[in-house]
Amino acid sequence: MRLPTPVRFRMPPWMYNHPRAALAIAAIIAVVGGAGAAVSADAVARAHLGDGIFATPTRFYARPLVFYPGMELDRRRTENYLERLGYREVRSGRVGIGEFRLGSWEWTIGRRAFRLHDRLDPGGVTRVRVGWGGRVAEVRDAENRRLELVAVEPEQLGVRYGPLGEDRVPVLLGEVPDVLLRAVLAIEDQHFFQHHGLDARRVAGAALANMQSGHIVQGASTITQQLAKNLFLTPRRTVRRKLRELAMAFVLEARYSKERILEAYLNQVYLGQEGGRAIHGVGRAAQYYFGKDVTQLRLHEAALLAGMIRGPNLYSPFRSPEAAADRRNLVLVLMRNQGVISQEELEDARDAGLGLRERAEPARHGRYFVDFVAQQLREEHGAELMETGLAVFTTLDMELQRAAEHAVAEGLKRLEGDYPALAAAGSPLQAALVVLDPRTGEILAMVGGRDYGASQFNRAADARRQPGSAFKPVVAMAALSYQEDGPPSFTLASVLEDEPLEVETPAGIWQPANYDGRFRGSLTLREALERSLNVPFARLGLAVGPERIVRTARLLGIQSPLRPYPSIALGAFEVSPLELTRAYGTLAAGGYRADMQTLLGVATPSGEVLNRIAPDGERVYQQAEAYLVTSALRGAVERGTGRGLRANGFRGPVAAKSGTTSDFRDGWFVGYTSSLAVGVWVGFDDGTSVELPGSRVALPIFARFLSGVFGSYGEDEFRTPRGVEVVDVDRETGLRGGPGCRGEPEVFLRGTAPERSCSRYWSWSREGSRFSREFNRRVRPLVEQLGRLRRNRD
Repeated sequence: MRLPTPVRFRMPPWMYNHPRAALAIAAIIAVVGGAGAAVSADAVARAHLGDGIFATPTRFYARPLVFYPGMELDRRRTENYLERLGYREVRSGRVGIGEFRLGSWEWTIGRRAFRLHDRLDPGGVTRVRVGWGGRVAEVRDAENRRLELVAVEPEQLGVRYGPLGEDRVPVLLGEVPDVLLRAVLAIEDQHFFQHHGLDARRVAGAALANMQSGHIVQGASTITQQLAKNLFLTPRRTVRRKLRELAMAFVLEARYSKERILEAYLNQVYLGQEGGRAIHGVGRAAQYYFGKDVTQLRLHEAALLAGMIRGPNLYSPFRSPEAAADRRNLVLVLMRNQGVISQEELEDARDAGLGLRERAEPARHGRYFVDFVAQQLREEHGAELMETGLAVFTTLDMELQRAAEHAVAEGLKRLEGDYPALAAAGSPLQAALVVLDPRTGEILAMVGGRDYGASQFNRAADARRQPGSAFKPVVAMAALSYQEDGPPSFTLASVLEDEPLEVETPAGIWQPANYDGRFRGSLTLREALERSLNVPFARLGLAVGPERIVRTARLLGIQSPLRPYPSIALGAFEVSPLELTRAYGTLAAGGYRADMQTLLGVATPSGEVLNRIAPDGERVYQQAEAYLVTSALRGAVERGTGRGLRANGFRGPVAAKSGTTSDFRDGWFVGYTSSLAVGVWVGFDDGTSVELPGSRVALPIFARFLSGVFGSYGEDEFRTPRGVEVVDVDRETGLRGGPGCRGEPEVFLRGTAPERSCSRYWSWSREGSRFSREFNRRVRPLVEQLGRLRRNRD
């Protein structure tokens, strides 16, 4: 039941149309009161309740938890999600709102209401039946109705406030429950609907009470006066300010209906602090204190909020629960004395607990990512849009984000502990970590540095550094993929020479060298990639052509400036961790380059939905072509520069590559599983040498992240696509295994495997080099020995 319609004593109609009358009244009061203060016309002109005075902040949300038939369930991640939002686990009995129970065959979640501007998901108890294989069999609501999809409230990543830093969730007066309206009026302005901005009876009562006590113990400001003061005036207690407040109250009463004034007051009133943010309005306060939408407040909760208006920090139930309870009970007694609740309702509400929600963690994660998304929105829609109070739903996965931030923090701490010189450098050692879904291009996690509070520069997206050997998979892709006019020029079994190389360039002689200064003779392309040897890859880059390498990098998703110079094969041109991870993600997706995504959708206060996201992309390579590089990168983890992953405890299937630049200024480790592409960079902002390779500084962070997400054994194996065949080849010659030379399995694009076989005693090659070497080594000594024996006998 709504509030009863009051008897209203309105001003004469002519006064509504002549706001100057209010000014005249205020002036008379000033003269009569002897204050001697002039009330300016400006004070009256400012008393305006426009639509823009209650600016709402723009909120950024992480990917919500959803349930739908057929989806795979993850118990641990679901528990973590709900606990972070302040849900409480119950082992038995009824599951209420803000509670959950995850059984073997049924999950029950008391979803809280979630408000998106003028739209409300009322929440309610949801039952998720678990089928065989740990997948959702069906979803039903409390009335046992089947649901196609249901979402739990999303986690808030961050908020972009207006200049006043106010946090508010606007509500319409019709959405405010009767119990809250009655409670506010009972404690703040019992005669609100009978006065015209000034309650003379309350003024007289307050004056008498203050005189009897000798100091101010009771105020007499009406709701309209409080609204005028809070919106348009300073809190300084002066006669002039009080007269301006009264003048504005008269104008507000003349210009607007009582309902409009009360609605504005309920959306504006200050109700406490959440960290450095000021909570304004009953809509946000209901969420913060009770984990409920304002429409769901009960009597004891409504009375608590109403009682806090006089002193939000003094009566905060989180800080002073006893003082808050006493204040709430006072509101209940006033409501009973005024006849708006019964004695039974009073006693039930007084006996109820405070009903507070579990305090959720403050939004401190993903701040580099929030900045990245905000900048995208400003560039696409203009800076003005950010001031309108958007609801921004992002692709960020909070579970992965937390794991990424933990991996960076702990990884840098461990590095500085093991190598104290890193901690003693002039600037702090930094790291960046990016996680993508290679199938959709969605950014799932982003860490732009070790400490957002100390530096907001996003090294994951905005820093460009040389990738070194982490760029070699791009070169390999250029060599192993089909040419424009035919099959690829190279296979993983192609033999490359690791011998001294000099190349004339406009800048002088270029002499690439391996990291250890040694040369190893002939070896296959696979071995050169697994062992990250520079000289063979420099030769490969020259044979493929720097122009083709640049085109390949573009197809994989790298957009930074690249030049077709020979040094490009060794990662000499700068890229960002984000775009290099995207290039690896294209390999992980089997040659499908997904458009990079940060948003699931953006909603404006008017209900308009911007940036409706439809995942899109382009197939730039065949799955079989990309699989060759994946196979070699898996070998790098098992036998090459990435084998430290195993030493760090991660056993799951992964394809990855380390990278180190000249003078050890940058350390990289980039790779992917069957569902995630992950890139890690470590270095100093000023380019100071880390004096360690990427396999020592970036790999441990990569391993810590994967172990934190998947445990030790990871996820599914990579699938071998069609168009790939496995042939045993001899590593020395790159030919099929044959008599006397046992081959090892190698993957090829169908039709590109070598046709000839090798032999330890014969080579069908025209050069006959193989035969000559084996004859001289094995047969000639026997022939010479037989000749000596014959001569001795003769």
